[in-house]
Amino acid sequence: MAASANATNIVSRGITRSIFRWIHLIFSIPIFGYIYSPFDKIPNYAPATRFVFVPVMVLSGLWTWKGHVVRRLLSKRSAGATGSYSNL
Repeated sequence: MAASANATNIVSRGITRSIFRWIHLIFSIPIFGYIYSPFDKIPNYAPATRFVFVPVMVLSGLWTWKGHVVRRLLSKRSAGATGSYSNL
């Protein structure tokens, strides 16, 4: 039974990583348009690029790169609140 639980966990992590990878790729397309568009059209793209596309791309890239560390920190914190963070 433990083997099936681990297999399910691995599949969900793989699917999650794939989803974040696709989000990262899709949200990078408007940034290329922002960079290579004519100068007179840049003000039209600026707010969406600054406040939506770049932050989503940065967060999805960081999650793809270091998501395993974040999951480990969150699981340690939620599993037993008896560490140095328990007094916060």
